Amino acid sequence: MITIISPAKSLNFNSTLTLEKSTEPRFLIQCNELIDELKTMNSYEIMKLMKVSKNIADLNIDRFNKFKESNEVKQAIFAYNGQVYKSMNPVDFSEEEIEFAQNHLRIISGLYGILRPLDLIKEYRLEMSTKLKNSYGENLYKFWGEKITSVLAEEIKDHSEKTIINLASEEYSKSIDLKKLSEEYKILNIVFKENKNGEYKVIGMKAKAARGLMVSYIIKNHINKVEEIKKFDTDGYSFNSKLSNKDTWVFTR
Repeated sequence: MITIISPAKSLNFNSTLTLEKSTEPRFLIQCNELIDELKTMNSYEIMKLMKVSKNIADLNIDRFNKFKESNEVKQAIFAYNGQVYKSMNPVDFSEEEIEFAQNHLRIISGLYGILRPLDLIKEYRLEMSTKLKNSYGENLYKFWGEKITSVLAEEIKDHSEKTIINLASEEYSKSIDLKKLSEEYKILNIVFKENKNGEYKVIGMKAKAARGLMVSYIIKNHINKVEEIKKFDTDGYSFNSKLSNKDTWVFTR
C-alpha cells in the first residue's frame, strides 16, 4: 500500500534536524533539466509563468541560479511546511515510523517528479500545473506523467496490499495515469467533508489538514491493509459509508 500526497509551496529550511539518514531523489537529471530551462527566464517571464509577484519571481530566479551549486538540502518530509505537513507533524515520528513512511509514502513534485520522505531537496517553487515548455511538451504533466506512473507501478508490485491511496490534490494526482494503474492495481481516493447546515461540503484548508492527519494515522499505526483506514477517527472524522463507493472513500464530521 502506497499513499501519495502533494508537496507544499511553503518550505522550512531554517530548523536543523538531528536525523542523519537521507536518500537521493530518483530524477535528479530531469530535475536539473527543468532548472536549466527556468534559468533562461527573466523576472517578468517567471511572474507570468508562475502567476506570482515580482518579489516571489526574483526570489525563485535567485534559487534557480544557485540551485546546482547550493549545499542547502533537507529531507522532503521535513522541508515542506504547508497545512498537510503541519497536520502530519513528521518531527513527532519515531525512527521506525520514518522508516515505514519511507516505504509507504510518496510526494508528487513539479520539480522532482516523485519523492520518498527522506529524499534530499533544495529550496524551490514549481507547481505541477505550471505551463513550462520542455522537451516532452507544453507543460509539466507531459514531462512527468509517464515517469511518475512507471515508478508507482514498479514500487507497488513489492507491496502485499497493491493499493494506491490518493491523498494528493487534483493538480498533482492529474500527473499520474491513474486509469492505466487501475488496470492492475486498486486506486482509492480519499475525500474529507464538513457538515455545513446539514450539507456535506469539501472545505479547502480543512481538507488539507485532514489529509495530513490521515497520513500521520497511517504511518503511526503502520497500516498496510486498506480496510484499516476506515477506522480513522482523528479530530472527529469518521468513515461515511453512505457517501462512499468502491473508488472513493468519504470521511465526514
